[in-house]
Formats: sequence, structure tokens, C-alpha cells
Amino acid sequence: MTGPHLATRAGAAISRRRNAPSGEPGGPPTAGQSWGTRAARLLGRHWLLVVLLAAGLALRIAAQIAYQPALLYVDTLKYLYGASPGADPLGYTLVLRSILVFGNLGLVALAQHVLGLAMAVALYAVLLRRGTIRWLAAVAVAPVLLDAYQVQIEQTIMPDVWFEALMVAGLGVLLWRPEVTVRLAAVAGVILGLSATVHQVGEVLIVPAVFYLVVAAGSVRRAVTTAVALAVAFVLPIVLYCGVAYLHTGHFRLARGQTTVGRVVGAADCAALTLPPAVRPLCPTPAEQAKGPDWLEHSKYSPLAPGSIPAGENGGRLTSELTSAIKSQQPLRILGGIVRDSVRLFAVTRTPNPWVTPLSRWQFQTTYPTYPHWITLGPGNTIVVGIQRVAFGQFHFSTLKPAYGGPAKVNRPVASFLRSYQLGGGFSPGPFLLLCTVAGVLGTLLAVVLQVSRARGGARDPRAARARRLALACLLFTATAVVLLLAQDVVEFSWRYQLPAVITLPPAGILGVSALLALRRNGAQPAARRGGAEPPAGGSAPRPDGAGLPGPGLADPGLADPGLAGGTAASPVNGSAPQAGERPDQAGGEPGPAGA
Repeated sequence: MTGPHLATRAGAAISRRRNAPSGEPGGPPTAGQSWGTRAARLLGRHWLLVVLLAAGLALRIAAQIAYQPALLYVDTLKYLYGASPGADPLGYTLVLRSILVFGNLGLVALAQHVLGLAMAVALYAVLLRRGTIRWLAAVAVAPVLLDAYQVQIEQTIMPDVWFEALMVAGLGVLLWRPEVTVRLAAVAGVILGLSATVHQVGEVLIVPAVFYLVVAAGSVRRAVTTAVALAVAFVLPIVLYCGVAYLHTGHFRLARGQTTVGRVVGAADCAALTLPPAVRPLCPTPAEQAKGPDWLEHSKYSPLAPGSIPAGENGGRLTSELTSAIKSQQPLRILGGIVRDSVRLFAVTRTPNPWVTPLSRWQFQTTYPTYPHWITLGPGNTIVVGIQRVAFGQFHFSTLKPAYGGPAKVNRPVASFLRSYQLGGGFSPGPFLLLCTVAGVLGTLLAVVLQVSRARGGARDPRAARARRLALACLLFTATAVVLLLAQDVVEFSWRYQLPAVITLPPAGILGVSALLALRRNGAQPAARRGGAEPPAGGSAPRPDGAGLPGPGLADPGLADPGLAGGTAASPVNGSAPQAGERPDQAGGEPGPAGA
């Protein structure tokens, strides 16, 4: 090699080393830097996430100041006092007992707010790990941090946040590495199974998880082994919970759960139904149907309530005959009701509707919210709870246990701010969620197409591999959102039950868009580069982060962040450290950007 050529290449290498961000291949070592310098670099590179975290933290601090000790709901009494035993799984009760050892309900709310922030960071890390650029990953987690309905449920003593956190943890384990091992599948299965002991709808999470493993596997053997490992691990905590429940109650089950009676009866055209004379009185009038499935199933004034059943008749048998007749004679009306409720999520505004569980239950109020006869306020704003041991049974009233917190306190100015923020647009817009859903569906279809192409021996181009990795992650988030939200809507629509959309749909949409853009960039590359040909003499090979390619790089050169993506030495191929027994070119399973 001649002297000028040697000097030119040495100068280029030194320049790349000086310009490369710290912590990346080719960058200056960080071992000699102080902790403060490394932290400043980390915060500077992820500044948009930091800004969003600060805003989310401010909202959560405001919620803690506004309502003390915490917000209570009708179902809260199930977990604090054992009301309506068997109606819901009691995994959340164990969480409450563990936290209440150290403080009151205010500490529970604080822990739930920390979980909300942690979910955003975890989702951000997973998206970077899969190859999403930083600002898009921050956009994906913004709804978790800024949605007022999410903040309100965190301030409420309810299991929803813990269910969301377990779901995010399970999905994160499945997506952390490009190839899911049997061990990772088992760990994810246990975490997702535990979610069902907190919120029974978690039972359906096995469907998208297994679907992902089957599609993502590179062989039938891997698909079977990982899916079986996940399924067995998923069932273990559920079976353990059911076994303990059997010893205490004689019922081997998570809970009675909600039925579809209200949904089915609310959709019926009673005038057109052929019913036995004894069943006819149970079919509600249009005015009664307008009050929604929740009222039909739980109100004592409903025609389905025990007090409305004629003497000597079996209410359960009559209700069963009614729902069977509706399902057989008017199935399309039931399906139409589910579809109409499902698309409510995409509405531009959120307005009260008699058919839907009152929206005000999930909105901040300027006074302490009460629910006669379950949650009321006594002299001195003491919180009075009414406990029912059986549905439609007698209420037993008592003041809130002192260990749970003192009287209800509301900081009206702060509460007014939170309410104005929420009603003024501080929630995930329906059109945005619709766009995320469309992008997620497209990304899911792309994942299937790319997997089929790969199985048929298609070209293994680094850009196509990156698109495939992004699309597969999109598939998991999209499938989880669709299965989970539909499972809830089949029973009844509630804005509370739509909160998982905030956790799943934005990441699905961002991953879908990223996968489509990555594939488009792949199609725009010269054929020689796609085929793996060496660059012309004097040039340099394209970096896996997109530098050196025409136009703005899609993959961010800062993805290999030790603070967010594992901290191991990145492979120059895909950013994953080579594991024992695998060649350097197989690290992480396939080529991709650093830190993906």
C-alpha cells in the first residue's frame, strides 16, 4: 500500500473515531469519563424522552397532590374488604397487602405512578432494541406518559396499572432478542400468566404471544418448542391460583368473571323475537336497552334482576333461554353492537353516552368522587364504604380503615387543572389511534410476507432483515391490542377497558411505519449493495445504522445505548454481543442496526 493511500485511510479512521458518539463502535472509550458526564450524554441523546418523562412526572405529582389518600371506585372494595367474593381474581389484593405494610393508600398510588413511568421507559427501550429511531420511539410512549385517563387510573386503587405493567414486561421479554429462546418464552409465559391473576382478561394474552412465536420462528421445531414452553409456563400461575382458590372457596377458577348477558340482551329486537311466555317479561324495552349492558346486568331495576323474576321461576334458567334465543335468531344484531362499540375508540371526542358506562368515572373531578352507596363521605369528609357480600344484598357501612388513610382531601386548584387538561384534549386522540391501528395491521401483514419470503430462501439483505425485525415486533403489539380490546368489547364497552390501547397501539403503529420505511429504503438501494457486493475502491462499506447511504439514515447511530439496550459490546452487524457457541456474524440472529 502506498504512503498517500495509507495516510488517507488512517486519517479517515481517526476522523470516524473522533466523530462517533461515545459508547458506539469506533467511538472514544467512556471508562475514563465521570458518572456525571456519561449521564449527561445519555440524557442529551434521549432528550425527547426526558422531556416527556418530566411532563408525565409533573402530571402524576399533581394527581397525588389533588386527591388524598387516593381515588376509590366501587370495585376497590373487592380488593380492600373482600366485597362480592369470587367476582374478580384477587392477585391485586396481594399487591395491596404488601404495600400497605409500609404505608397507606397514598403509597399505593405512588407505586402505581412509578409503574406508569417505568412502562414508558421499558417500551422505549424495547422499540430502540428492535431498531426504531429515538424520536419515533419517544412518540410511541408519549400517550402512556401524557394521557390523563392513564394518570387517573394510576391514582385510583384498581388493578389496571399492574395488569398493564405485567403485559408490557411479558411483551418486552419476547421482543428483547431477535430470536426467542425456550427460556425466554417460558419467562414471558409466567409473566403473562400472572397478569390473569390480577385482571382476568389476561387469559387471552396467550393467543397473541403464541401467534408471534409461530410466525417469528425460523423453523417448525423452534415454533413448537417455544410455543409449548410459553403455554406451559403461562398456565402454571393460573393453575396455582385456582388451586389455592379451590382450597378456600371450593371453586377451581380465577373468578366468576363478567358474562355477556348485558351485551346480548341489549342488542335484541324483542318485538321480533319468538320467546316462551315465561321469558318474554325479561326482554327489556328500548328505553331500558338504552341504559347499556352494565345497567342491564347489574342494576336492581333491570328486568333481569332477581327482583323482577316472577315468584316460583328460576331466574338463571329464564335468562339462559332469553340469551339463547337472541343468539340463534339475531346474531347479526349482537355482532353489530360489538362493532359499533369497538370503533368508539377512534372518535374525535369523548362524550357521555347512556349506553356506555359513565365516562365521568374515569375523569378527574373538582370534588372527591363518590358512588352511593359504595363510596360516600361522612362528617369531616371521612370516607364511608358500603360492603355487599352478595350481589343485590344488604349494605354494611363503615368508615375507611385508618391504616388506609385519613379523610378525603381535594386540592381544588390542582384538581381543576387536571380536569381542564383532561377535558381539553389531554388524552390519546381517536384519529391518532386509528392511524396507529392501520399502520399496525400493515406492519403485521408485512411481517407475514417477509417471513414467508425468508422461508422460501429469499435474499438475506441487512435492510430487509431490519424491516422484518421491526415488522415482527409490530405484529406482537398489534395482535395483543386487537385480541385484548375485542375480548373486552364482547362483554361491554367501557373507557376503562380501552386503556390498554394506549400501551399497545402507538408502539404497534410506530413499528409498522418504521418497518415499511426500512423496506422502502431497502428497495431504493443499488442492486450491488443489496446483493452484498463490496463497495467501489476508495469507498467505505455502508454502516448498519444507515450512515453513508443516500438520504437520511433510518436507523439511529445512537441505538447501541448501554443505558437502554443492554450495555454489552455491540456487534458491527446488528449491535448484539456474540453469544457462546455462535459465530460473530450470527450475533443476535440476524443483521441489523447497532443496539437494535
